[in-house]
Amino acid sequence: MAGVILRSEEELREQAAELARHWLQGTLVFLMGPLGVGKTTFVRGVLASLGIRDVVRSPTFNLIQVFDTEPPVMHADFYRVAAALGTGAEDYLDSHLCLIEWPENAPDLLDGLSHWTVQLEFHPEGRLMQVKAPT
Repeated sequence: MAGVILRSEEELREQAAELARHWLQGTLVFLMGPLGVGKTTFVRGVLASLGIRDVVRSPTFNLIQVFDTEPPVMHADFYRVAAALGTGAEDYLDSHLCLIEWPENAPDLLDGLSHWTVQLEFHPEGRLMQVKAPT
């Protein structure tokens, strides 16, 4: 995985917008990293690049948010789930760009699916972001 150090939330949003140019309907993006590292900030950058100007919050309690953009986006947060099948997320996997926080909590839905991985970690100079495209 190639890595880049991001020194601010603005840099994180800019990198997200740049990556979003490569993603289409049906693309799965797994957002990995500890609490508070910037997964939702990354999503904000993607959505801003697609024209969303509203406040974007993590869907921790309602699990899924859908945005009418081009391509359409489904943002899921599986932090509080033990199983993701039946949450409704399965309805969007082929028809939306799917940005999924805490995918490791949803193996029943996501195991074996081709996906991008965006790994975010805290770093003394800000955040370290590593990106891996599907093989």
